[in-house]
Amino acid sequence: MSDGALAAIDPQAFVHVRVVIGVVAGLSVTRLLGGLSRFVQHPSLNRVYPAHLAWSIFMLILVMHFWWFEFGLFRIAHWEFDEYVSVLSYAALIFFVSALLFPDHMAEYTGYADYFHSRQRWFYGLLAAIFVVDIIDSALKGVEYFEALGSFYPVRQVLLCGLCISGALIRRPSFHLLISIVAIIAELWWIFVQFRFLN
Repeated sequence: MSDGALAAIDPQAFVHVRVVIGVVAGLSVTRLLGGLSRFVQHPSLNRVYPAHLAWSIFMLILVMHFWWFEFGLFRIAHWEFDEYVSVLSYAALIFFVSALLFPDHMAEYTGYADYFHSRQRWFYGLLAAIFVVDIIDSALKGVEYFEALGSFYPVRQVLLCGLCISGALIRRPSFHLLISIVAIIAELWWIFVQFRFLN
C-alpha cells in the first residue's frame, strides 16, 4: 500500500493536517501582532495609515476565525493529497497576505501608506484568492455542509472578491479605508451568524 493510500485511511491524518494548519496560522498571528505592536513601540517611526491598520485588523479576525472553523475538517473521513494541498494552500495564502502587510524592512518606503499602495495589487490579488480558496475549502467539507452555510455565504464571497478587484485598481485612500471597514463588518457578521449569536 502506498504512503498516500495509508494517509487517506489513517484516522490520525486529520491530526496531522490540524497541526500543520496550526503552525501556519500561528505564524500569521505572530506576524500580525508583531507588526501591530510596532505602532506602540515606535509611534514616531511607524505612522499609522488607517486603511493599512483596518486591513491588519481584518486579517487578524480572519486568521482567528479560520483557525477555529478548520476544526470542521474532522468531517472528512478519508484524506487525499489534493484535499491536504487545498487546505495548506489556504493557510499559506493567509500567511502570505499577513506578511505583505508587515514587511521585514521599511527603509525604502516613506511609511505604511507608501508601502501599502506600492503592493496593493499583490495584496488584493492574494486576498481575492483567499476568498476563492475558501469556497473550495467549504465544498471539500461536503454538499450538506456547503448548503448549510446559507445564502449569505456566496453573496459575501462574491462581494469581497469584487471589493478586492476594485481595490487593486483604485488608489484613493478613502476608498481603501471604506472597503476594509466593509470587509471587517462582513467578517464579523459572518462569525456571528455562523456561531448563532444573532439567532
